[in-house]
Amino acid sequence: VPRVSPWKLTLKHKSPKIAQKQARIFEPVMSTVNPLANPKGVKKLCELCRKPAKLQCTKCLVTFYCNLEHQQTDWTCIHKKVCPLLTSLHAPPPAGALSDRDHYNQEKLTKQMVIIEIAHLEAQSCVSKKRFQDALPAAIQYLRWSMEVHGSCAVELVPAYLLLAQANIGLGALSQAHEYLSKAEWTVMKSPSCSHTVLHQLHRTLGLLHSAMGKYTSALTHFANDVYYACEMFGLDSTVTSGGYFLMADVFVKQNKLDIAHSFYTEVAGSWHRRLCKLMDGISQSSTQPEQCFDEAQCLEADQMLRSILEFEEHCAKPCPEQAAILAHSLAMLWLLCNNHTKALDYGKKADDLIQGLSEQNSLRGSILTLLRRAENDLGSK
Repeated sequence: VPRVSPWKLTLKHKSPKIAQKQARIFEPVMSTVNPLANPKGVKKLCELCRKPAKLQCTKCLVTFYCNLEHQQTDWTCIHKKVCPLLTSLHAPPPAGALSDRDHYNQEKLTKQMVIIEIAHLEAQSCVSKKRFQDALPAAIQYLRWSMEVHGSCAVELVPAYLLLAQANIGLGALSQAHEYLSKAEWTVMKSPSCSHTVLHQLHRTLGLLHSAMGKYTSALTHFANDVYYACEMFGLDSTVTSGGYFLMADVFVKQNKLDIAHSFYTEVAGSWHRRLCKLMDGISQSSTQPEQCFDEAQCLEADQMLRSILEFEEHCAKPCPEQAAILAHSLAMLWLLCNNHTKALDYGKKADDLIQGLSEQNSLRGSILTLLRRAENDLGSK
């Protein structure tokens, strides 16, 4: 006698409408499958929100989502870049000789480190572009795989916590940002040998959070610590150190202390101008290619910083054409080094217009004219 499901037997004596309704009730139960690769009792959680998952990536078969929106978001932001690596990472280890298992473990670690690097760069790029929502999936992957490799209390997790905090600050989710920063602070406290680089990044992000919360005094304290640790690591004239000065100036602008802000902005502008001039001289005298100077995230961050200072200078009660020319020249050099010759030409022309009325700046005008010729030649050769 053929076997028939009990609920199908009950449906035979029901009206069509009742049968359809009862079928819909039982349908989710029938579609819930526990394949051999996923043992019973192991709950599948969404890759983004860690809620119970209903969908599975059909390519890697190891990533799950609670809804289609989360699946599409994760695929666009990070998953399509790491999906091919995930299948092999979840493959069982070989049952052969010890050397085979060692080789498997070494390959697994290499792939994990590749995923960590991809997720780190993607999250950092999204934060620099102010695509904060897109930064979250990549930063989550960065944190998760860092935990897998280094453990749950390692100082290597701090950069991932900071990127998650920065993305949440950008989205206005300050309580969530505070939670991530608390974890970062606790991890640093348990790591006495923590590098100055990590400490400067931690205080910078804490300063951003306190500034967003309107706690300007504590924000300035954190930015001052940021400058101290960055100076210890990179030097006083470093553009990394100048980033702390820039953020302090922003706080003084919010406090309407414009004279103090102007002095900090001047320091930042001078630091960037010296760095960019040095890079331009190095490229002119050697075969160094412009694309080796800045990655996309660094270029965007520098552009936002310099443009912000230039706008402040242009709307200042007592504008300084020389300072504005230095900033426009810096932006022109930055974009030339980033191979955007159109923007380099636009800012170069602006710098030339600003400097023409200042006879004592002949050397600066010479540099601007040289840059304009180079940008025009590069555009003409395309």
